[in-house]
Amino acid sequence: MLDNSIVTASVAVASVVSALPSELSKRANIDTTVLQVALTLEHLENKAGYSADYYNDLNYIAHDEEQHVLLLEGALTAACVTPVQACTYSFPYYDVRSFVTLSSVLEGVGTSAYLGRAPLITSKQHLTVAASILVTKALHTSLQRLAINEVPMANSYETPLDPMSVYTLAAMFIVSCPASNAALPFTSYPSLQVDGSTCTCEEPQCRSPSDVVKRGGGWAAEHHGWPETWRPQQSNSCTPPSPGKSVTFTANNTIPAGSYVTFVSGLSVVSVQGNIDGVNITAAVPTQAMGQTYVFVTSQDEKGTLTAADIRYGPAVLEVNPPPPSIDYSILKE
Repeated sequence: MLDNSIVTASVAVASVVSALPSELSKRANIDTTVLQVALTLEHLENKAGYSADYYNDLNYIAHDEEQHVLLLEGALTAACVTPVQACTYSFPYYDVRSFVTLSSVLEGVGTSAYLGRAPLITSKQHLTVAASILVTKALHTSLQRLAINEVPMANSYETPLDPMSVYTLAAMFIVSCPASNAALPFTSYPSLQVDGSTCTCEEPQCRSPSDVVKRGGGWAAEHHGWPETWRPQQSNSCTPPSPGKSVTFTANNTIPAGSYVTFVSGLSVVSVQGNIDGVNITAAVPTQAMGQTYVFVTSQDEKGTLTAADIRYGPAVLEVNPPPPSIDYSILKE
């Protein structure tokens, strides 16, 4: 289901390690915070729900999310920590298809969040549990990408996402939380949106105009960073972003001169000098970007490693068409 739990968990771990005082960074405290964050997101996923007339597989996804909630609650209770309670959430979707599209993007973020937090978990037992959930989340992501006509495994590698970026994307869906919940020690990065004319069509040629999934400006204006799922009755003609195509991103204020557009996709972090026009910045999608890609405006060329201090805006979520697969069978020979 909606993978906010993973997102929050990942965010919590990295942020806790880097931001909290050293006396609070002991093993138990770090892992407990990670579990609390994960539980917050699992609650969010569990509340989202799927249409009963959709594929039976979605019922299995709903069941998985419930099991993740129970597991995380049990782990926190065993550590003598009171588990956070479910919050009130807002999921803007119009119908089954738009819900599944939104859920697919969230699942991708959740998978990236669990992967990004892994190095921060100190307990081998907790790491094994997180890895087990990560695999399940990845399966959910592939299933939902396929359902909206996107390549299930568009990138050879999953994309790890840092905790603060995950929090930035997840927090917008949380309307309010019980006063008894422990506050998470994070703040969101300044918002970045994908230009409203950008859309996605994962296959080289869409099966029909009705299969085109458009994501753009109106919905994203309320939920920065997230692509919009347009209503079915809107125009379906669009050109999907592919490597080499220029895409425009919009910030919430004037972008400083000399800024870069940094694409985080798979294990690649690639910065491109941006063409700035006020609050807009345009750059060509690099060849390394494939599938669900996270885009930032940074103060400098990140040279393969994203540094939090360099982030000016973001992340925005951009779906990038992968090129046709090429296989060198000589590599597979024994």
